[in-house]
Amino acid sequence: VQLVESGGGLVQPGGSLRLSCAASGFTFRWYDTSWYRQAPGKEREMVASISSDGHRLNYADSVKGRFTISRANANNTVYLQMNSLKPEDTAVYYCNARVGGDYWGQGTQVTVSS
Repeated sequence: VQLVESGGGLVQPGGSLRLSCAASGFTFRWYDTSWYRQAPGKEREMVASISSDGHRLNYADSVKGRFTISRANANNTVYLQMNSLKPEDTAVYYCNARVGGDYWGQGTQVTVSS
């Protein structure tokens, strides 16, 4: 199982970023996937999750209405569109898939600062 995140960077408050997670090594379309984040000194927290068929979505209260999770099973990729970013969104963002056990990507840094 391999998960590779991309799309992080530095953005001003109010800006947008789109994260991608490319999956390989398992049958992607069979499994729910999630985005988590971890800010310095804080525990890792779930940001958004999506069911294997893309029909069931779940979001942390802190990102509802601003972030959108989606997936393209044909491309083995899950996305996180982040709009109206705030400084408190600054964190390392991780892709997660539970394929027997928990698998994580290496993370991508998102920094929201003016």
